[in-house]
Amino acid sequence: MTSRVRILVWDLPTRLFHWLLALSCLCAYLTADSERLRNIHVTAGYAFLGLIAFRVVWGLVGTRYARFREFCYGRDEVSGYLRSLVSGHPRHYVGHNPVGGIAVFALLGLGLAAGLSGLAAFNEIGGDAFEELHEAFAAILLALIGVHVAGVIVSSLLHRENLVMGMVNGLKTGAPHEAIGRSLPWPALGAAIVAAAVLTSAIVDWTGPFATSANASQRSSRHDDD
Repeated sequence: MTSRVRILVWDLPTRLFHWLLALSCLCAYLTADSERLRNIHVTAGYAFLGLIAFRVVWGLVGTRYARFREFCYGRDEVSGYLRSLVSGHPRHYVGHNPVGGIAVFALLGLGLAAGLSGLAAFNEIGGDAFEELHEAFAAILLALIGVHVAGVIVSSLLHRENLVMGMVNGLKTGAPHEAIGRSLPWPALGAAIVAAAVLTSAIVDWTGPFATSANASQRSSRHDDD
C-alpha cells in the first residue's frame, strides 16, 4: 500500500487566482450600493473578469490539477461521491472532488455572466435590462459562494484535512507520485504584473485631474438629452 504524505497539488497561479478572485468579489460586493464608490466597484468588476479569463486559459494549459479535464467528472462519478459523503466515508481525491469540480464550473460561469452584464449596464447598453440581470446573477453568485464555503468546511471535517490551508500553501494529502513537479511562480508573477498595470491605468483614468470634469460633462450631457 502506497503511503500518503503531504504533496504539492495547487500551483501558485491557481492559488493566487483563488484569493484574488475572492478579494475582487468582496470589494465589488461592498461597493455595489455606493454611488461615491462606483469607480471602485467597476474596477473590481474588471479585475474579476480578467481573473476569470486567466483561469480559463490556465484550465487548459496549467498544471495537472488546475486543468479542467482533471475535474470534469461524469454523472456516475458525481453520484458515487455523494453516496460516499452520506455514508460518512467520502472518497478521497487529490485535486477537486466531483462536487468541487461542479462548483468551479458554476462559479466561473456565473461570475462571467455577472461581470459581462455589469459591464453592459455600466456602458448603458440595453437600458435597465442588463442592470437587473447583473443584480440577479450577482445574487445567485453570492448564494453559490456561500454554499461553496459551507461545502469546504464540511469536506475539511469529513476528510480531516484543512482544505483552506491547502489553497494557501498548495499542499494536500496524497501519494508521492501524485504531486505536481513545481509551483510555477513565473506565470503567477506575470499575471499579477498585468493585473496591476490594468488596475493602475483604471485608477489614473478615473481619479486623475480630468476625471471629475469629464464625468460631470457626461452627466450634464445625459441630462440635456433627457
